[in-house]
Amino acid sequence: MSYRVMSGELEKHVGASIRLCGWVHRRRELARVTFLVVRDRAGLAQVVVPPGLPVPGEESVVEVTGTVVANDVAPGGFEVAYEAIEVLSEAEPPPVELFRPAVDAGLPALLDHAAVTLRHPARRAVFAASAAAVKAFRVTLDGLGFTEIQTPKIVGTATESGANVFALDYFGRRAYLAQSPQFYKQTMVGVFERVYEVGPVFRAEPHDTSRHLATYTSLDAELGFVRDHRDVMAVLTRVVRAMSAAATAGLPGAEPVRMPDEVPVVHFAEALRLVGADPAEPDLAPEHERALGAWALAEHGSDFVYVEGYPMAKRPFYTHPQPSDPRWSNSFDLLFRGMELVTGGQRRHRYADYVEALGPQAEGLSGYLAAFRHGMPPHGGFAIGLERFLARLTGAANVRETTLFPRDLHRLAP
Repeated sequence: MSYRVMSGELEKHVGASIRLCGWVHRRRELARVTFLVVRDRAGLAQVVVPPGLPVPGEESVVEVTGTVVANDVAPGGFEVAYEAIEVLSEAEPPPVELFRPAVDAGLPALLDHAAVTLRHPARRAVFAASAAAVKAFRVTLDGLGFTEIQTPKIVGTATESGANVFALDYFGRRAYLAQSPQFYKQTMVGVFERVYEVGPVFRAEPHDTSRHLATYTSLDAELGFVRDHRDVMAVLTRVVRAMSAAATAGLPGAEPVRMPDEVPVVHFAEALRLVGADPAEPDLAPEHERALGAWALAEHGSDFVYVEGYPMAKRPFYTHPQPSDPRWSNSFDLLFRGMELVTGGQRRHRYADYVEALGPQAEGLSGYLAAFRHGMPPHGGFAIGLERFLARLTGAANVRETTLFPRDLHRLAP
């Protein structure tokens, strides 16, 4: 019996009878011959069928038996000469033509019909790149002595802000979907010193923009025994460099990522001056981020720029202040092509500092603060939004284009 061969392996089986399984990507019926292009997880393969034989329509699932033949004009230089075709699953005509170079549909249609539009090779390539980026994130941190952890996504207290959480009934008690694994990954620094997590986070932010989602995949890392936030930035640079290389390797035509050996770093106050903003501004607006991205590319040939020293007033309570001037923080954002990609920094690590920073709220966070009562090293970490990373990498205008099944103010399906 013939055995299954993937489309990318035909060269190894010239002259052999093989089975090719996949979807009918395209059907071209000519007077003297019919061509079927079959799509599997490895790519496309052409099947040559004698004229007059019935052939299934696009997206039907088939098992083709045939002989591999070399042909310079076939996809990949090889094709399969028909012996038999079994239709495993008949398909209705798809809502979009997947054999076109690009999906001819607007974003709402693209998302409404995601079960089919995600099959398009260009769409598949985005999410294959996403998988490669996550693998590079893990491999890089594994090589630096990190341990992967998994933390709860149903929590009893808000991590960042009580106004931006999804509340739920937890057996008669109030609970929330986790905004981040922040508290847990800090706690686990006291166990493993270096930890990371890949998982969903939930933000009930009423933003209807091209860069915000209600839930996304967060790539989190936390490391102990840092001197300050610059140690965290050094690890992040290695991670993002590896993720960029791995992801672009599988994206045909992707613009190369420009990340010099020394990524430019500017203090928040200097960043405001560079973009001509009011020195009293507490944060960077999107137009400021775009201007800084343009500056980094023009002056340093870099798609990335670190902005450090954000005002303490705009950072969470666990952020470590800048020792030389406590108005500023030992925190940073990493901008990628003019948009915030990563937020990170050094955390407070002394119990007394948390009690002072939190005041009466410290009592409600006793579980979190237990780790600090019993000794925690200086530590810090970062969080990367996976979908936003892919959007900047691919040039997508909307982060929903790089999210498998996005959730936002309006969308709960598919």
